[in-house]
Amino acid sequence: MLSEHTRTIIKATVPVLEQQGTVITRTFYKNMLAEHTELLNIFNRTNQKVGAQPNALATTVLAAAKNIDDLSVLMDHVKQIGHKHRALQIKPEHYPIVGEYLLKAIREVLGDAATPEIISAWGEAYQAIADVFITVENKMYEEASWSGWKPFEITAKEYVSSEVAQFTVKPKVNSGIDLAILPITPGQYITVNTHPVRQGNQYDALRHYSLCSASAKDGLRFAVKMEAARDDYPAGLVSEYLHKDAKIGDEIKLSAPAGDFTINRELINQTKVPLVLLSSGAGVTPILAMLEEQVECNPERPVYWIQSSYDEKTQAFKKHVDRLLARCSNVEKIIVHTNTQPMIDAKFLKERTPAHADVYTCGSLAFMQAMLGHLRELEHRDDMIHYEPFGPKMSTVNV
Repeated sequence: MLSEHTRTIIKATVPVLEQQGTVITRTFYKNMLAEHTELLNIFNRTNQKVGAQPNALATTVLAAAKNIDDLSVLMDHVKQIGHKHRALQIKPEHYPIVGEYLLKAIREVLGDAATPEIISAWGEAYQAIADVFITVENKMYEEASWSGWKPFEITAKEYVSSEVAQFTVKPKVNSGIDLAILPITPGQYITVNTHPVRQGNQYDALRHYSLCSASAKDGLRFAVKMEAARDDYPAGLVSEYLHKDAKIGDEIKLSAPAGDFTINRELINQTKVPLVLLSSGAGVTPILAMLEEQVECNPERPVYWIQSSYDEKTQAFKKHVDRLLARCSNVEKIIVHTNTQPMIDAKFLKERTPAHADVYTCGSLAFMQAMLGHLRELEHRDDMIHYEPFGPKMSTVNV
């Protein structure tokens, strides 16, 4: 339990974190990864380059400081981050390293303003925050379908749009994984551990990919969008490897399914609360798994399927979606191609979707930030809005 004195100091640093938080976290990552290069086998270097990870960490630190009197109010966010940590195999022994370099970054950025009293208070606060994460993540490790990284074999590779490939993988012999009884929840993701020999890479590269289906009897299926080179950034390291190099018969390592972006099973078998499935680009992947689950359990429930893509060629899973929607008794299908149509906005959602519905939305960070803003503008209840951005989730949180 943190003392009142410590909590007072932490809360007093909130204005500084609001101004300098991202500078601190950028400094933190730069120094830590320079001196602990083994962690480059875990952290997504693309997210470091574009600033997504430092921004997300800054948001997390700021949220913790603002809520230091009662960290339990952040538990939903802790669990979301915890799922990612468990999937990446981040362990308790990593936390002291993070704490050391976070305090060093605070000293470096704030200079003389980082008094011994402030550093001491943040040392105590960091340990309290770390303990919350470690407790949550230990439980997740215990509940995981398997431990560590397991070898799988790529058994199928199919393009479901001009830029999205679907992979089917099965566990290698003696892996101890039985697909027939493997519990999968629609909306979850798996994490792949690769080592691409591209772009001068010399480290493992880990990425999360959403599962396309809740059924695992014929293998785990996940989808990968080819992240093309843009501006000053090269093509996605892992997506390029999977699209151009990975082939049927290759081995790939996976950690157990994770994630809390899952359909509310309490509402599946009723018809009064409609289901709104709203996606953009490759964000359709977990949404597709949810549609599949809804159709299998209760095709009578009203479903609003809204799928946005640049054009028809980039619209993923067209045939599969049509087959599933054909089984629904009450469905509204809306396809948006942004090369010829306006992007989805609040007016669009107000006119095309019910005011009281269970909403699931997934896509890029920019898409998610826009959709969350529109849905809240329309006064949808927060507990009826479920979302998963393709990127660090804390980047979509306002604190």
